[in-house]
Amino acid sequence: MSNKTGVFRLAIFCLALAGAVLPTAAQTIYRIVGSDGKVTFSDKPPATDAKATATSAGGRPIGQQDNTLPYELRQVATRYPVTLYSGTSCGPCTAGRLMLQGRGVPFVEYAIATSDDNEALQRLSGDNVLPFLTIGGQKIKGFSEAEWSQFLTAANYPAASVLPPNYRYAAAKPLVTVQKPAAVKGEPDASERIDDKSADSRPAAP
Repeated sequence: MSNKTGVFRLAIFCLALAGAVLPTAAQTIYRIVGSDGKVTFSDKPPATDAKATATSAGGRPIGQQDNTLPYELRQVATRYPVTLYSGTSCGPCTAGRLMLQGRGVPFVEYAIATSDDNEALQRLSGDNVLPFLTIGGQKIKGFSEAEWSQFLTAANYPAASVLPPNYRYAAAKPLVTVQKPAAVKGEPDASERIDDKSADSRPAAP
């Protein structure tokens, strides 16, 4: 048996093991909203009273499927969702994205652009190497077309695209989203305060 054959079989075995042993934990990312309104993503449930919504690694709520996909591809994408973490001005990230799109693999992409994004990526992958790809519970650091192809094939993704002609990939979104805290009831917003200040500065009517 050649070394390449052995590596390939080992890759298939690892992917099957990840999917069989860790079907929920490995494929679940928690969207965590802190008390300050800050939203983060983690593969571990929050230890505080922050609100968390469990989503698949593809960014969709657990149990929700993309009905625009062909049935067999939808089954694969549900069992082994693909998520790409990329950076700006990252040549390997672009190559990886084009490879996935060319093969017709549905995936969700997160852009790593801020220090908060980097911190979240560190928690998810244990490193800051980009691109970072997850296929179900399998984590792959860096881009290698041969390696990505092996794992996608092992997960039963089609070798050629079967996506419908009208399918469109969503744009990359930030890994960490900062939301403005809700305004306290009864407290005027910034625009109201500015208006009030302007009114106070006007000279009194004669």
